[in-house]
Amino acid sequence: MTSLHPAVERVTQRIIERSGRSRRAYLDLIAREAERFPVRSALSCSNLAHGFAAALDDKAAIKSGRGANLAIVTAYNDMLSAHQPYARYPEAMKLYAREVGATAQVAGGVPAMCDGVTQGQDGMELSLFSRDVIALSTAVAMSHAMFDGMALLGICDKIVPGLVIGALRFGHLPAVFVPSGPMPSGLANKDKQKVRQLYAEGKATRADLLESESASYHSPGTCTFYGTANSNQMMLEMMGLHVPGAAFVPPGTALRSALTRQAVHRLTQIGREGADYRPMGRVVDEKAIVNAAVGLLATGGSTNHAIHIPAMARAAGIQIDWQDLDELSAAVPLIARVYPNGGADVNHFHAAGGMGYVVRQLLDAGLAHGDLLTISDQGMAAYATEPGLDGDALSWRPAPVTSLDPAILAPADAPFHPDGGMRLVQGNLGRGTFKTSAVDPDRYSIEAPARVFESQEAVQTAFKAGELDRDVIVVVRFQGPRANGMPELHKLTPPLGVLQDKGFKVALVTDGRMSGASGKVPAAIHVTPEALGGGPLARLRDGDVIRLCAHDGVLQVEADLSAREPVSPPERQTGMGRELFAMLRNHADGAEQGGSAMLVEAGL
Repeated sequence: MTSLHPAVERVTQRIIERSGRSRRAYLDLIAREAERFPVRSALSCSNLAHGFAAALDDKAAIKSGRGANLAIVTAYNDMLSAHQPYARYPEAMKLYAREVGATAQVAGGVPAMCDGVTQGQDGMELSLFSRDVIALSTAVAMSHAMFDGMALLGICDKIVPGLVIGALRFGHLPAVFVPSGPMPSGLANKDKQKVRQLYAEGKATRADLLESESASYHSPGTCTFYGTANSNQMMLEMMGLHVPGAAFVPPGTALRSALTRQAVHRLTQIGREGADYRPMGRVVDEKAIVNAAVGLLATGGSTNHAIHIPAMARAAGIQIDWQDLDELSAAVPLIARVYPNGGADVNHFHAAGGMGYVVRQLLDAGLAHGDLLTISDQGMAAYATEPGLDGDALSWRPAPVTSLDPAILAPADAPFHPDGGMRLVQGNLGRGTFKTSAVDPDRYSIEAPARVFESQEAVQTAFKAGELDRDVIVVVRFQGPRANGMPELHKLTPPLGVLQDKGFKVALVTDGRMSGASGKVPAAIHVTPEALGGGPLARLRDGDVIRLCAHDGVLQVEADLSAREPVSPPERQTGMGRELFAMLRNHADGAEQGGSAMLVEAGL
């Protein structure tokens, strides 16, 4: 067996030591909960009768305690393309459960907002905190103590992290995530981005833009670029929470149905009453969290997970920070080129060898932990395979040894880039994340005067007026969790891309987020401490010379900020429900900790 890479081993051990007390408290919690709620028959007769009153064909089985009763927690809605296929999942999953003497009930639904719909809109200010609402909704669904396992139906940006956080608080139960798969490939992502830039320059009409966007996002299934949604699916494989190879199989296919069926069957086999008990709280341990980070870095995944991984880890009593991610990034090579750090989409990635190839490469190179407790009885080795159908029977074959498309997947010993492309930058402006995997190395370092803004709309106005036609570092502040919920600043990507294409040296510094699929413009994002509350960004002025360097991990301004008072924050906005989230904003912690009021107030 390949020995573990020294950096991966060092970071893992540091996380284990740092998390010692909180992890023990978590494991004590789930052990205590398992003792308190050993079986649903421990409920009073009245409680139990309410729980199966509407169970119809499953009523007798639930009443008698015969077989496992599975909770389906679904993020279905039919506006969100990735989640539209979930409409018919519960009825199918109930049939699959009956095949093995079990039952299933929809325990609850969680909200699922689409960042693609809310990008640049007021609703985006609810996006990050929707993760906490989803975690809370998952807890409400599971609070009935009727269930022996959790089938979690979620795909997109905040939905999977929220489901993970909520389900981990019921970590004495086994859990399986059930994906729905990506939509077919549409308009190439690079062509879509070209039209966006032309529109930003006034060279394309709104009709042109809408035609381009609707040719890209065109049917049920996950969007095919490698943003946060598809990064979620990759991480669930790396953590052992999927049926192996389930991540990127298209919806509406026989293979997708077979994988869903297997997820239900497997969930009935790993509960407390069986001989192969695999509680979620034991599956998601320090090694699983490191594997998630390694997979993210090796594939050039979403920067949003620099926020979500620490938040998910905290729910299991595990503490990981950006220094850990930075050290892993230095050791883990980039072995996938998927848009925005390549031309391919996730369907092309899957066809080139997909997750099976990635897992195989990482295990063989000693870059991922192979000794995890996963939902599969074959451990992480099962995830170095790919599923298929032998007639009607689901089977797995070894993943390709060599890439089926060298432009998309590379071996770990001859990667596209020697590091994972997510660097910690820090200095007297704070700490931030710099995603280098989609940025030309010639642009890793920039020193230029700042132009300071407090909204992305103000940046657009200045861009249209020609005020940014020069070397400039655009600073957009008061975009952190406590200021306005840390929206993705998606409107910035086209104009900054235009400036860069004109030959200017351009970069972005912000305490907000960019899209998980943001690309070629160098950026220090998630800067913490945020401007609200007196963070360094609140003391910047137009013309201050900033140095941003991914090579050296530097985020520095030449000015002496200590002699300045922070500027006053903008007035908080109401409407679109934003005022209802004031409590979550007011109590949120920093981006590096996960930007969560819920976790802070829970003492996690």
